[in-house]
Amino acid sequence: MKNAWAQIDVQLKRRYDLIPNLVETVKGYKIHERETMEEVTKARNLAQQLSGGSVGARSKAETELSSALARLLVVVENYPDLKANQNFLALQEELASTENKISFSRQFYNDSVLRLNNQTQMFPSNMVASMTGFRTEEFFEVTVTEERKAPKVSFA
Repeated sequence: MKNAWAQIDVQLKRRYDLIPNLVETVKGYKIHERETMEEVTKARNLAQQLSGGSVGARSKAETELSSALARLLVVVENYPDLKANQNFLALQEELASTENKISFSRQFYNDSVLRLNNQTQMFPSNMVASMTGFRTEEFFEVTVTEERKAPKVSFA
């Protein structure tokens, strides 16, 4: 389970490193979208500060960061020149790849937590778990209900 959590950390660090480059690329195109870019930067910094925090706090911060990134990518849709920029396209692809890796890492972590929690709660392994100090752990969950919904796609 700790290894699974470390894998999430690796991917989140990768995302934290990509975000400033993505924001700077967008800044170069449109200055009046400053509020959205500031939200992304603020959410990134908060998530990065909570890197040693609890799973629940970290999960909430990462959900907020994902929402801010989604808003940034919606803003980009308004600028065809930016969408065609090779630097932006490369960063966007790298971010999409990282988001997929984060998703897989979260699933692996949650599977590991499920196995641990089952072992600490079911007889007879719960007896050994209680004597040796093993306890149940938190799942890394989506806390914003909007993120559970399927995205709406519009070509209008």
